[in-house]
Amino acid sequence: MNDSENRNESTIGTAEPKTEISIIDLLRLLIERRRTVAIGTAAFTICAVMTAFLLPNLYTATTIILPPQQDHSMEAALLSQASSGLGMLGSLAQQTLGLKNPNDMQVALIDSRTVEDALIQRFNLQDIYGDKRESDARKELERNTSIDSGLKDGLIRISVTDEDAERAAQLANAYVASYRKLSGELAVSEAAQRRLFFEQELTKESGKLANAEEALATVEQQTGLIEPQGQATAVIESVAALRSQIAAKEVQIDAMRKFAADENPDLQLAEQELTALQQQIAQLGADTNTRSGDLLMPKGTVPQAALEYARRLRDAKYEETIFSFLETQYELAKIDEAKEGSVIQVVDPAVKPDKKSSPPRLLIASGGFFSGLFLTSIWVLVADGAEQIRTRLLT
Repeated sequence: MNDSENRNESTIGTAEPKTEISIIDLLRLLIERRRTVAIGTAAFTICAVMTAFLLPNLYTATTIILPPQQDHSMEAALLSQASSGLGMLGSLAQQTLGLKNPNDMQVALIDSRTVEDALIQRFNLQDIYGDKRESDARKELERNTSIDSGLKDGLIRISVTDEDAERAAQLANAYVASYRKLSGELAVSEAAQRRLFFEQELTKESGKLANAEEALATVEQQTGLIEPQGQATAVIESVAALRSQIAAKEVQIDAMRKFAADENPDLQLAEQELTALQQQIAQLGADTNTRSGDLLMPKGTVPQAALEYARRLRDAKYEETIFSFLETQYELAKIDEAKEGSVIQVVDPAVKPDKKSSPPRLLIASGGFFSGLFLTSIWVLVADGAEQIRTRLLT
């Protein structure tokens, strides 16, 4: 009985398959199949080396630019001197539209379709890239271009990769030239928007001033008067000054409404000041909507001709004051716009690279070697394991 049990236990013990895999056994197997491993590794390495040398050399050129900076300190200093009696518009010209991330907008302009199409046409990239459609050439140019917005140092870096080292440098520099042209055509800054506004107002006021001067000259020829009399002159000039202030205030409010909401405190304050000025001129008996309203003065003491001359003189001075103010603001905006455009500076222009940036042939060859060694070793181990399983099933 004991002998039977021992035989059964012995039979069971020998029937259990060996499930543990030793690393030494795996290494021994790889050594035994080293010829297969060597051939597979060599094949992968040769393919990788051939691929590395078949790939064309690529060159990367980089240009670094300093984008426009939002700085209006000079403008504020000029306005404080130029405003004088009409300085209430100074706050308008000193307001900054500002952007949270100015460089992001500049990068978007550099990477715009307008700039890319200009480069494609200038360098005939559609033929160079072998693309039938301009959109395909644009996509390939985007793949070959890298633009860093410069979050750390504020400098924008434009890198272009191309098979031709000289063309890579030319493309990188051409990005800057096209970007300057595009930014000059767009009113992307606060100074440019102010210039456009004051330019339109100045054109309108120029015609009004010419009409007022012609009317004054006509009265002088008809009456022979050169200066109005004392009281009439004083009252009329007071009304003219108030109306000039009202007109200036209306220009300020009109401009502020282009950039500010109705709830803006500065806009509400300006509207209150306009109401106060209108009340003052109403107390003098003048109409705030026209320039020929009656004045608070005894008409019988002023000759009709002198009164007519004074009114025309008042109109001319009124238009001249407004014109002078608008002209000052227009010139300040032009200065600021020119200043903003001039600070698009190239820190480091792109130069012809003296060495390739890709392909990394040594890295590709090394990758092929290690990939071949790994994959061939795995294949040998899997094949041997499959062979052992097939042998066990057959026995």
